[in-house]
Amino acid sequence: MKYSWLNKKNNDKLIIFFNGWGMDDFIVSHLDCEDYDIINFYDYTSLDININFNEYKEKHIVAWSMGVMVATLFDFGEVKTKTALCGTPYPINNEYGIPKRIYELTIKGFSEQSAKKFMDRMFTEPPTIERFSNRGLENQKEELIKLLDYKSNNDYKYTKAIIPDKDLIIPTKNQIKYWENTDTKYIIIPSGHCPFYNYKTFSDIIVDI
Repeated sequence: MKYSWLNKKNNDKLIIFFNGWGMDDFIVSHLDCEDYDIINFYDYTSLDININFNEYKEKHIVAWSMGVMVATLFDFGEVKTKTALCGTPYPINNEYGIPKRIYELTIKGFSEQSAKKFMDRMFTEPPTIERFSNRGLENQKEELIKLLDYKSNNDYKYTKAIIPDKDLIIPTKNQIKYWENTDTKYIIIPSGHCPFYNYKTFSDIIVDI
């Protein structure tokens, strides 16, 4: 697993962001970090990290898409809020995520063309940006395959979930089906699978509902 600091200015507050498949920091580079230090985890071809956040007085987790599952595999101590964004802890699942057969077919037919189609399907309207990530195709395919090996921590509890009403990647109905059977508060927003252009700051995402 890789990480980059989107903001590191020795603030007291930290947002730990678990990114989606295939991404780096580009997809959220427009968001204002305000008075938060923000670390971005991505590239889940491995889950090895050696970092702690003991110096922070307040921590928040924001996990998007495949990151919703990956975040459950880590313990960062006391965390004030944990927000699941456009996903569930079971992202490759016939009931709660992407149907497994579709996921496996995606791997089998993965190419530059299919990757572009995936990125376009993240939006309800044609995206206003041409580039979503600087990562290469082979690395992205390796990550797709590796994600099949990871299993969510069933004891992990999210504070809230944000569900897009027109998600063409992890079907909206599957997300609702999962979260409505948990104690996690959830809201439905008008968005596709990539919601970040609905927000101006990271704190907009973690605000209580």
